[in-house]
Amino acid sequence: MSKAGITLATADPPPPAVRLPRRRGIELALIVLAVLLSVYGYCAVGLARNGTVPPGAAGYGAGLGVLALLAHLAVRLRASYADPLLLPIGVLLNGLGLVLIYRLDLQTPGDSAAPAQLVWSTLGVALFIVVVLLLRDHRVLQRYTYVCVVAALGLLTLPILFPAVNGARIWIRVAGLSFQPGEFAKVLLAVFFAAYLAANRNALAYTGRRVWFVQLPTGRVLGPILAVWLVSVGVLVLERDLGTSLLFFGLFVVLLYVATGRTGWIAVGLLLAVLGAVAVARLEPHVHGRVEDWLHPFASIEAGQGPGQLAQSLFAFAAGGMLGAGLGLGHSVLIGFAAKSDFILATAGEELGLAGLSAIFLLYGLLVERGYRAGLALRDPFGRLLAVGLASIIALQVFVIAGGVTGLIPLTGMAMPFLAQGGSSVVTNWAIVALLTRLSDSARRQGEPRAAV
Repeated sequence: MSKAGITLATADPPPPAVRLPRRRGIELALIVLAVLLSVYGYCAVGLARNGTVPPGAAGYGAGLGVLALLAHLAVRLRASYADPLLLPIGVLLNGLGLVLIYRLDLQTPGDSAAPAQLVWSTLGVALFIVVVLLLRDHRVLQRYTYVCVVAALGLLTLPILFPAVNGARIWIRVAGLSFQPGEFAKVLLAVFFAAYLAANRNALAYTGRRVWFVQLPTGRVLGPILAVWLVSVGVLVLERDLGTSLLFFGLFVVLLYVATGRTGWIAVGLLLAVLGAVAVARLEPHVHGRVEDWLHPFASIEAGQGPGQLAQSLFAFAAGGMLGAGLGLGHSVLIGFAAKSDFILATAGEELGLAGLSAIFLLYGLLVERGYRAGLALRDPFGRLLAVGLASIIALQVFVIAGGVTGLIPLTGMAMPFLAQGGSSVVTNWAIVALLTRLSDSARRQGEPRAAV
């Protein structure tokens, strides 16, 4: 339409908003596949050991399926944009862990751990559901920064009051039940580190003096978080829990690097880790013994005393070859009392082979990658650091444990996430997956285009 030589053009309507796919159907299909693979492994163990399908196969499959379905419904209800891979990976790893523990139980009838592990797994999934349903916004956790650190230090200190188990004071035993407070403390410390570094990231990166190639922040800014880290690591050294000490140190350095963007912190962290490891290895007899076992894994065989745990683990990996001996057909039970905990990866390596072991590592790598992806997509610094911290906990645990049982680094004594026997560990890992689910949901919601008003 024109008037007085002026042409008036009508504006084009705005394009409709494109909604991101929620992918809950993909998640459900992957959960079904994870449950079927777990039930198949359970049946394969029974057929290999006894020649028949275990009588509890249907109940095991139904129980695992119901737990996974309830968790899926919670995600569909409260976190409908969450990453569709996180929950299926947790279900598959947890199911495989139950299969491996059941398989070892068949050769240790006096020490059955699978029923208790199933109970703890149920509690872990229940905690996952509670976190997904009740935690509507991850930023709420930032309000409880100092509550988390006080609770974490309290949990780390409690085992000092209880007797040592296998040379380490990391357990609390009450009324026949036992748990590791340090497992819960690592999540609380991740929340504290993320919240504190998010609030002070600019001061940490751009203030203070430059020493060599590192920009050191002022003591007022760095002091509180450094004090918390030193206290937590000091307590763990007194308890001889060197694995968790290494985990906390790595978590601290990774989050400090992510918060400041300065690679110098990585170099300083590696230098301090090497110096601390050398000092503790020389001064602490328990740790010194593990270093000697790492340097000379076959010394006991040469002395005529038979293979030690590390040597037996290396034999198990070697016997597995490329495709493995088959579920239920290995001899990793010869490792001894730690076959279901520290060395359960040796059972997987012997009976599933290099191919199966690679698949397990790929599952862990994918879980960590999805956590980092959620962190990169989040806009708030706290959520970004929390996602990276939680994913790094999984990554560091897998590296420390896998490196120890394969002879890459000295054995430190930790639980392989989801696979190993340990109620505290499996419950904590489900809490980590729940928080990553919530964070991934927030990340995708932030990136969803909105219709113009």
